[in-house]
Amino acid sequence: MENLKSLFLLRDDITFLNFGSFGACPKPVFQKYQQFQLELEQEPVHFITSKGLKYLEQSREALGKYINCDKNDLVYVTNPSYAVNTVAKSIELKEGDEILSTDLEYGACDKAWSYYCKKAGARFVRQPIPLPIQNKEHFIEAFFKGLTAKTKLIFLSHITSTTALRFPVEEICAIAKEKGIPTFVDGAHAPGHLPLNLKSLQADYYTGACHKWMMTPKGSSFLYVRKELQPTVDPLIISWGYDAMFPSDSQFLDYHQMNGSRDYSAFLTIPSAIDFMTEHSWEKVAASCRQLVQHNAEKLCSLLSTSPLAPVNDDFILQLFSAPIKTTEPEKLHDLFFDQYKIQIPVMRHGDKVYLRYSVNAFNDQKDLDKLFSAISDIKENTSLIN
Repeated sequence: MENLKSLFLLRDDITFLNFGSFGACPKPVFQKYQQFQLELEQEPVHFITSKGLKYLEQSREALGKYINCDKNDLVYVTNPSYAVNTVAKSIELKEGDEILSTDLEYGACDKAWSYYCKKAGARFVRQPIPLPIQNKEHFIEAFFKGLTAKTKLIFLSHITSTTALRFPVEEICAIAKEKGIPTFVDGAHAPGHLPLNLKSLQADYYTGACHKWMMTPKGSSFLYVRKELQPTVDPLIISWGYDAMFPSDSQFLDYHQMNGSRDYSAFLTIPSAIDFMTEHSWEKVAASCRQLVQHNAEKLCSLLSTSPLAPVNDDFILQLFSAPIKTTEPEKLHDLFFDQYKIQIPVMRHGDKVYLRYSVNAFNDQKDLDKLFSAISDIKENTSLIN
């Protein structure tokens, strides 16, 4: 695989193995971002109230084609947590209702659902998923043990954050549809990471981050809502789009797109990001990255005296790999990796467990992972941070 690091703005002195957190923006996409920001400042009123809205429509059209959905079923948000709060606040939870999820979800989303469920007297069910996962059937069986007659919505990740696992959301959405239960998929890591087809997935709600694997500037994400449910989703912020003086053809867009002064330049770069991936044959790039991730999984587990959390194949492991690590000071360990070894890699708490996760993209190669493995061996030999 051709190493494309020269096309990114990343520091040359850092081994960057944490693409999963905030992504990294290629130079041509970032340049487009700055062009939009300059245009905004040159005539802010015209940009925000007129020209920029046309840019937003063009951007939604490009994204809609990329993930296979209608452009008017998408609204842009700053991050998936914003989207989760929007939907969670809109669902009319009643006392005794249940939201079924897993115990492997992103912490901020757990907090949002816990908050709204507690407020309504409902339950947020974090169904335990036994690790390691044996296969898809094993996951699905474990997950649906949490289903009851009180389940109002299913919420789960497409690809998890701390454990870096791809969940069988296609199968779960299909089963839920048969049972008449709405689904909400947190696809923060999915767009640009795996082929995404929202029409075939049939999730009722879906949120994804474009600033991760699609490589747009930070603060660029989307919320998709099935058309029939859009009238039920209230704006998180009430602003000019509510009861609009000049309504558009879509109340959904009015409510959620026009919510006050903000620089939405990052949203406008999505077509450029898609063009960048097309130009560089991103399907081949992603395939090479997956191969590198999977090839090194056993070595990481061996160094940490652990085992993979799931079969190391495309069903569960793509461009992220996470392994349990025995440390009582994960934050200190993260800082040591960065300060002493110049490696940017997350060391993340999840409940009573800690996970070390590497991610691979077009600018990484085997030398980056070898440097990580050397650092782990050195830390084990010379400190007590890794048990």
